[in-house]
Amino acid sequence: MTIAPGQTYRSADPRETIRIRIVSYEPGWNRADVVDAATGKRPRRIVVRNLHATPTTKTGQRRRSGYVLETGDAR
Repeated sequence: MTIAPGQTYRSADPRETIRIRIVSYEPGWNRADVVDAATGKRPRRIVVRNLHATPTTKTGQRRRSGYVLETGDAR
């Protein structure tokens, strides 16, 4: 999966409605700069291993942690 600025992710936890947008990321970094997707506020850095391309794990279970890709190119 390629992480790129402009991609939008939503929380994998069904109890939360958090959506984030990638602001900057360089390949090889272990963190990405993100902001709230709706407002563009609340800048922070998150660990990229918490960003997932699919809402399910390898075994088919629903993810309950991290963020799932919502929009953007996930090559």
